[in-house]
Amino acid sequence: QVQLVESGGGSVQAGGSLRLSCAASGDTSSTSSTYCMGWFRQTPGKEREGVAIIDDLSRTRHADSVQGRFTISRDNAKNTLYLQMNSLKPEDTAVYYCAADPTFLCPQLLDRPTDVDYWGQGTQVTVSS
Repeated sequence: QVQLVESGGGSVQAGGSLRLSCAASGDTSSTSSTYCMGWFRQTPGKEREGVAIIDDLSRTRHADSVQGRFTISRDNAKNTLYLQMNSLKPEDTAVYYCAADPTFLCPQLLDRPTDVDYWGQGTQVTVSS
């Protein structure tokens, strides 16, 4: 079992920045060293969508909508996942979820949120214009 706890959400004006963190616990030997981890987001009435993915070698994939503005990273020693969000837009408003999965097909997980094994509880990000 893996537990994920997000933090760092909040309200910000358009053009601003936020940094999300996700602390992993439980089966940390696997979580920190081998799991694919990522960030997804969801707004009311819409399906959950992938934002960014990072594999155990810190290779990343970002959604086109956030490319160049958001950066995913991980610190395996601290069992923590990050999402640096810059140049935020009102359309980035959503609940952001941390995810972890033992899959080897990490890049593809960005497009398949239903395949994710472990989720955090989510943190709200609100961007005002």
